[in-house]
Amino acid sequence: MPPRRGARLRWVASPPPGAVRRRRAVPVIPYSGPPSYPAPPRWGFPNLTWRRPTAVPGTASGEVRPIDRIPVLARSLTTILWTFAVLAVTAAAAEVWRYVLLVQSRDSALTTGVVAFSDAFVVLAGLLTTIFSLLPAGLSLWWLLVARRAAADEAGEEPARPTWQVLVGVLVPVANLPLALSVVSELEHAVLRRPRDGRPKPSRLVLVWWGAWLTNWVMLAVTIVWRMRPGVQALADSVVLVALTDLAAAALAIVTALVIRRFSHLLMPIAPVRLRDLRVLKVTGAPDPELRTARPLGAAR
Repeated sequence: MPPRRGARLRWVASPPPGAVRRRRAVPVIPYSGPPSYPAPPRWGFPNLTWRRPTAVPGTASGEVRPIDRIPVLARSLTTILWTFAVLAVTAAAAEVWRYVLLVQSRDSALTTGVVAFSDAFVVLAGLLTTIFSLLPAGLSLWWLLVARRAAADEAGEEPARPTWQVLVGVLVPVANLPLALSVVSELEHAVLRRPRDGRPKPSRLVLVWWGAWLTNWVMLAVTIVWRMRPGVQALADSVVLVALTDLAAAALAIVTALVIRRFSHLLMPIAPVRLRDLRVLKVTGAPDPELRTARPLGAAR
């Protein structure tokens, strides 16, 4: 006879009665419509499209990103540059008036009041222009460093060159003549989101800025050297050179303001006020649309 197999048993463990509490059945409340309030509610969201999250010390929310500094810096710096341009043009006008008085003094005597007023006008305008030039120069350098960091952060990369090379290329005389074009061209290359391994190609605006940059430094050097020469004619020529230097500084300030405004607009997202709603008024040359022969299921009549 074949061997007898053992019976298959299944053990089931169950808790004793009263060990598990039964959950109360939640009654189903029928839907009675949207909520209603006896009075207008006092709660709600603030009437703002966006605002900075609450800054918590020691967290990333407490840090100000470079891209957030660009609008404030660009707006303030543009105003300061245009103000400096007006002062430089005023100083140039004062020098031109002095030169006109020098030409008139060759044939006739000048009154003491006119000469004193001209001298005071020249000294005051030149002093204000010289002192005020430090403010846009420092803010422009600050904006350059912040814009480089903001463009690099948006691209997820590091800047093309370290900060000390940028400072050398902008502040060191003679070396800053060719290097300034490279620094600004690299910034434009990063702002336009071009490939990092590509060679920067400066635009026409950047080339115009570089021309104004070279003209300003060359005129400044020639004026300083020429004013060291003795003689009456050298003094008269220096008046003309100072006027031309002031005009070159004004041109450089205006072109710098245009460059800063363009780069800042490229870095920042497009503002809604700059967008225009487009509307199709007429279509010519397009084929006639196909007519529907059957209505899709679920379409409203």
